Amino acid sequence: MNLKSLLAKPFASYIHKKIIKESHTALQDQEAIFKNLLKVGGNTVFGKDHHFENIHSHSDFTKAVPIRDYEQIKDYIALIKEGKHNVLWKGKPIYLAKTSGTTSGVKYIPITKDSIPNHIDTARNALLCYMAETGNHAFVKGKMIFLSGSPELERIADIPTGRLSGIVNHHIPKYLRTNQLPSYTTNCIDDWETKLDAIVGETINQDMTLISGIPPWMQMYFDRLVERSGKKISELFPNFSVMVQGGVNFEPYKAKLFESIGKQLDVIELYPASEGFLAFQDTQKAPGLLLNTNSGIFFEFVPAAEIFNEQPTRLTLKDVQLGENYALIINSNAGLWGYNIGDTVKFVSLNPYRIVVSGRIKHFISAFGEHVIGEEVESALLSASKQFGVSVTEFTVAPLIQQGNGKSYHEWLIEFETPPTDMQAFSLAVDTNLRAKNVYYDDLIGGNILQTLQIVPIRKQGFIDYMKHIGKLGGQNKVPRLSNDRQLADDLKTFLTASLP
Repeated sequence: MNLKSLLAKPFASYIHKKIIKESHTALQDQEAIFKNLLKVGGNTVFGKDHHFENIHSHSDFTKAVPIRDYEQIKDYIALIKEGKHNVLWKGKPIYLAKTSGTTSGVKYIPITKDSIPNHIDTARNALLCYMAETGNHAFVKGKMIFLSGSPELERIADIPTGRLSGIVNHHIPKYLRTNQLPSYTTNCIDDWETKLDAIVGETINQDMTLISGIPPWMQMYFDRLVERSGKKISELFPNFSVMVQGGVNFEPYKAKLFESIGKQLDVIELYPASEGFLAFQDTQKAPGLLLNTNSGIFFEFVPAAEIFNEQPTRLTLKDVQLGENYALIINSNAGLWGYNIGDTVKFVSLNPYRIVVSGRIKHFISAFGEHVIGEEVESALLSASKQFGVSVTEFTVAPLIQQGNGKSYHEWLIEFETPPTDMQAFSLAVDTNLRAKNVYYDDLIGGNILQTLQIVPIRKQGFIDYMKHIGKLGGQNKVPRLSNDRQLADDLKTFLTASLP
């Protein structure tokens, strides 16, 4: 055992015990955070605009501070970008995290001196909990990929500004710097495929022990390594033992990733966002991610069906129930108030509070009143894939509304790694699974209003080529699983039938 492994062992034990203790005081910690947020926030422009001095309870808060998304805080962000102090939180942000929005274009999310530990410490805590539980400390001896966006930062109102992963890159502890790959120079490469080739070149002959990233990126990386070496990943990296992932549901990618690796290994799932590090996997023995209840964020939960209501129900942690689909709302020491993250979550445990991410609020299909969500389509496809020995690379689903007398249906665009031998039987199995998951969809099929889903096979590398074509290949970019309109599906089909440039 080298010095890093030796030192990691007692620290991991200390942090693990601390996390367990805090998991049992979640309600008290949330109440304390709520009071502190109001106290500090009362002296800000936002707090004065919303009369924080008159807020004495969560009920008061919900009346004074409506749920909002980025569009509703843009005016406050504009003040910050003009150099104003005490706008959303005390002082000025120490960073602005740039992230892509749909209607807003580029979004600038404040990170403050008080909120930066939430981003840095949570990833560390997840690794330390893993070490303490499994006893695997050896991976800290080898090389580890901490993939990030460019760590080069611009300045707005003298505030360093860039992608969250690039910002966090500056806070990787010095004792891990010598283990970190890729190099700073490679992380600064903008073109994704050039960057990927550089990462492969830097890592192919290294003793890689931990690899982190979103599953689609890791699969591209593994494919490129296998293509160059002709070997399974476990042959290239025999000491590779931990995979850290987040950003999308891991299950649809799991089989192919492990097939590329050549063995199964431990996976640590994280739930980071520019707005805050929201949850992390604290154990390999139970499903779900531990909600980050003592890290400067006060959580609210809105029943998903009510999120677009003018005055939706806003629950605190003590009121949530198992299995219910909630829109996640945060209030934080970054200066976000009643902020709609855009994700839906479900609790799989209330002691401690563990969640799974069930989808995106904007990613659903309800063209016919079915309100199908991401969790349902992923589960339906995964079950059928296991039944038929099918491997899926990527997919997306959209409604197809027929004109005239034809019946409408859901169209599934799927890129298969291993396709089914009987596509019709496979399609019916996926459809049957989805009907079992969603009673409204089942009623529409059973009532002969919709016909069963239809699958359009997408050629190999089709999704990668499309994402490259629209300038969204790599990094944290993900293909939406669901759309309530035809834009993505039609654009993808048009691109794939056109001659490639």
